[in-house]
Formats: sequence, structure tokens, C-alpha cells
Amino acid sequence: MSQNTSLVSPASVGLGRRLPLLMALACGVTVANAYFPQAITPLIAQSFGVSPATAATLATVTQLGYAAGIFLLVPLGDRLPRRPLITVLLAVTSLALVAAGLAPATGLLLAAGTLVGLATVVPQILLPMAAGLVEPERRGSVIGTLQAGLIGGILLARAFGGVLGEHLGWRAPYLIAAALTALLAVALGLVLPTATPAARDRYATLLADTLRLLRTENELRRSVLFQVTVFGGFSAAWTAVALLITGPRYDMGTQAVGVLALVGAGSMFFAPAAGRWVDRYGADRVNQWCIAGALAAAAVLTAGSLGGPAGMVGLAAGLLLIDVAVQCGQVANQARIFALRPEVHSRLNTGYMTCSFLGAGAGSWLGARAYTHLGWTGVCALIALAVALSLATYLMGGRKPPADQGAPAPTAEPQPTTGPR
Repeated sequence: MSQNTSLVSPASVGLGRRLPLLMALACGVTVANAYFPQAITPLIAQSFGVSPATAATLATVTQLGYAAGIFLLVPLGDRLPRRPLITVLLAVTSLALVAAGLAPATGLLLAAGTLVGLATVVPQILLPMAAGLVEPERRGSVIGTLQAGLIGGILLARAFGGVLGEHLGWRAPYLIAAALTALLAVALGLVLPTATPAARDRYATLLADTLRLLRTENELRRSVLFQVTVFGGFSAAWTAVALLITGPRYDMGTQAVGVLALVGAGSMFFAPAAGRWVDRYGADRVNQWCIAGALAAAAVLTAGSLGGPAGMVGLAAGLLLIDVAVQCGQVANQARIFALRPEVHSRLNTGYMTCSFLGAGAGSWLGARAYTHLGWTGVCALIALAVALSLATYLMGGRKPPADQGAPAPTAEPQPTTGPR
């Protein structure tokens, strides 16, 4: 492992009670940029005269770009001052969104979408930053707060994209998102605390450390396997449901996808509670509950093949279940990894989130293909298979005593050197 320069004082000085709320809002707005394209792919297909499956590639490349951005850029959170890094990434994201909104052809749109995904990794820098600046006994709760913003952004993004796309065209969500992201760049540049970087390693060393941590940290690998499988099923469901709703069985517009997303967005209120459950019962127990919920979601979602009001109720209930499962599992998994080694928080999160979004990209691609070739029932079977792999991970890993997971290691995050400005 590389040599780090550590500088650490009590984390509780660095994070008050209100700043996590703003950071949660920032997580939600920025991550939404990688997800609202899922709701408007039918509109993009109509605009450019391509098949829905081809248009759905936009969601896949955006998520793969996000995975690449996490791997290539998030480790810099251990090496560079986080406030200017966050501000620059938000500015680049805003410009990429403008380029996507003005793209005259699918090739340029896919390129801009990839850049959006690459740069919109700010939540994965904010999360380890918050985990290091908060006292250990509040870590699960604070991670839950930011995770509520993150998942809320993922879910509300579809409502945002679907409703605006239906009424103003598919370009409008991109241009409005660009303006919101630019405003966030200004706000976070003013209020985030300044902290001394935790490492002075070369960039190549940071990337190598990320891969080494995936190989050597067993608890990191467990978190990755839990999340890749459930998150992949989640992405398959949300990519395919836009094709189902706008297809012949329901024959509705993208606005209906947005309404479904609003129902699912209620799950974001579970994240703070999930953080408290992790603090009390341990991460493995919460993962077990999430696996059960995701398997139930796969079964309930099969009702969507019925069509009509009964099918819509089944879709809403199943999507809500899988949303809750993914969100609570994410809180448990990140609490597990942030309790490991404070001086490499960003690199731990890099390995975890890179794998997660590779799983999400694969889930989106497989979900679109499963729907095209096997219909909605095939998508539900794909979700069940992915979650069954997560269950196998849990059973092979064995249960861990709550005390092993619930007592976070003392934080080693640098103390802010100046207050908000």
C-alpha cells in the first residue's frame, strides 16, 4: 500500500447539522444527470428516427461513463483539496449537459452523455468527505442523509426527465439540468469547508491502490458483490419500464414513467432510518433485509405484464420495493467500507462505486435486451436472477456480529483549516 501523509484531528469539528442537508441536495441534483435520460429515451428515438433499444444505449453509456469517472476521478479526493475539485467537476458537467441538449445527431449526443457521466461524480467525493468529517457514532446517520439525497435524485430524475420531455421536448431536461448544476458549483464553492488532502501519492499510485484495495479488503469485496447484483437488477427494471410503459401494452407517454418515479421516490425517506439500523444492527443484517425486499420486488413486478390499472399498481409497488432495497443496501454497504481505513476513504469508495455502476450499466443493457427478446416477464426473471446472486453472496459470506460492523474505526480525515466561505 502506498505511503500517505496523515493529518487528523477529531472529525466532529468539521461537519455541523445543516451542511449534510445541502450536501444531500447536491448529491441528488448531480446524480440525477446520469439518470433522467432513462425516461426520455423513447422521445430521443422518435426525434432521431432510431429504435428504442438504440436510444436506450444513451442510458448505458452515461452510466458506464459514470463508472469510469468514479475510477479515474474520485481517488483525487484523497490527493487534491476537495472543494475546488468539486467545483471544477460541476462546471464540466454543466458544459457537457449543454452540449447534449444541443446535439444535432445521436453520435454527438452519446459522446456528450458519456462526458456527463464521467464528470458527474461529485456525490462520490462528497460521501467520503462527510464520513470523515463526522464523529463515528453519527456516521451511519449522516451517510443515510446523503444517500437519501442520492437515491432521491436517481428516482426524481425520471419524473424530471419524463414530465419535461413530454411537454417541452427531450432537450429541455438537459438544458435545465445544466443551469441547476452551474448553480450548485457556485453554492458548494462558497460553503464547503477547506481540508488538507490526506495523501500526496502520485495519481497512478492512487489508481493502483484502488485495485489493490479491491483485492485485499474482504469487507469491500462483500459490499461490492451485494451492490452490483441488486443495483444491476434495479437498473434493468428502470430501463425496461420506460419501454414497457410507452409500448403497445400501455401506450402511454414518458410522463407516465415520471409518475411511477414519483411513487418510487418515497423510498428516499428510508435512507436515514437505514443508517440508524446499520448503527444498531450492523450492515449484514440490513443487507439481508434488502435482499428479501428485492426478491419480493421481482415477483411483484411480474404483474406489470397484465396491463391496465392492475398492471400499473403492480409496477408501482414492485418499483417502490426495489428502490427501497437498493437505497438501504447502499447505506449498509458504504457504512461498512467507511468503517475500514479512514486515510483511503476516497479510494475505498472509488472501488466500490466503480463496480456498482459497471453493474448498473450492465443491468441497463441487459434489461433493454431482455425486454426486446423476452418481454417484461423476461426482465423480471433477470432481476430475480441478479438478486439470487446477491443472496448467494450473503450465504457464502456468513453472518457477521453487529459489533464487528457497528463500531466504526476512528476517523482520520483532516480537520478543516478554514470555515465555510
